[in-house]
Amino acid sequence: MLILFTLLLFAGCASRPPQGYYTKQGTQRAYQIDGKWYSPVDSSDGYEEEGIASWYGKDFHGKKTSNGETYNMYAMTAAHKTLPLNTYVKVTRLDNGKEAIVRVNDRGPFVKGRIIDLSYKAASEVGIAESGTAKVKIAALGDTVGDKLVTKDYQKGNFMVQVGAFTVKSNAINLRGSLLKRYSNVSITEYNRGDMIFYRVRVGGAAVLKEAERLKNRIEAQGVGPTFVVAD
Repeated sequence: MLILFTLLLFAGCASRPPQGYYTKQGTQRAYQIDGKWYSPVDSSDGYEEEGIASWYGKDFHGKKTSNGETYNMYAMTAAHKTLPLNTYVKVTRLDNGKEAIVRVNDRGPFVKGRIIDLSYKAASEVGIAESGTAKVKIAALGDTVGDKLVTKDYQKGNFMVQVGAFTVKSNAINLRGSLLKRYSNVSITEYNRGDMIFYRVRVGGAAVLKEAERLKNRIEAQGVGPTFVVAD
């Protein structure tokens, strides 16, 4: 989880804490942890993922989360590396079918293979408070407008697979050139976060979410990644 972490912009540049680097919509700027850049998506539309869930509890209870809230281990919340903050996701444990709906208000986990860090309460709901981890499927449900959850149709749209995000445009161009040897539709999109421009390399698109997920798996099987599906 990412509670009170330091955001490193570049080696040799001054570091700064995360306060104020999120927007009202909760979409985080790109950030760096242990030398690796994470580039949060602009929208949770169409997001589904399978992997390992873990949880965090009393060591962080009462401390600040990435969206400025105070972490409450007894609330139904979670940490995710790239989903917009305040996104609601359904977490389904794959071996027993137990489900929980949580709101993402923090960043993490940063352990390889883990895709979501649940609060103690949410972990208890799906039965991993004792075991510590379990394989789950997470699916975005929507986000909050005021105090209401706004749901969306995530199965159809224009989906792409984001393969990388760079601050140096030539790096994005090189990756695009490499991908064009295997895929016909590879684009570079610019994202200006205000103080820095990121060049995002994406492959696609697909009109159906399942098709985009198959493309994502194919790309990662060729040794490129980690990747994730985004909706244009």
